[in-house]
Amino acid sequence: MVLNDDLEERPEAADELRARAADAPRSEDIDVTDVFDDRFVAEHTDFDTFDDLVAASPSDAESAAELELVPDGTWDEFVAEHTVFDDEEELVLEARDHWVATQLDIEA
Repeated sequence: MVLNDDLEERPEAADELRARAADAPRSEDIDVTDVFDDRFVAEHTDFDTFDDLVAASPSDAESAAELELVPDGTWDEFVAEHTVFDDEEELVLEARDHWVATQLDIEA
């Protein structure tokens, strides 16, 4: 997660980061595999890809494309066992922060 202190330590000015944000692609739909990219998944889970993570989950889903088959709340125990996160919410929030940092070309 990027904090104000992190921004103060960066050589780029806040204006440059604002410009990057303004130039970042805009879309109503963000593909879940973009948020949970291979780098994030490999660094924080027992899996290499988000498809692998979803396929191993306690659900009928075999890939990220079938993520809607994963019942709400069923991932918490799985996430705690197979990732560095305590639950699904922590996993999702960290993936979101990683995606934003990637879009702005800053390290998370």
